Amino acid sequence: MFFVAAMLAILSGFFYAAGRHEIGSLGVAMCQYGSPFCDNPLLALVAAGLAACWGAFVSVR
Repeated sequence: MFFVAAMLAILSGFFYAAGRHEIGSLGVAMCQYGSPFCDNPLLALVAAGLAACWGAFVSVR
């Protein structure tokens, strides 16, 4: 689950950069298919935080 949280955090950064038109044609394609995430990359970052919390919760021994 921590892997998923890390990937979502990285994707949040990519969506932030794509929304600011900083990564060229890749950003255009990302915003074409994932426009809500380009408009508000905080959604992916919150999902990453929730995945990290869930991973910490289920790994408690």
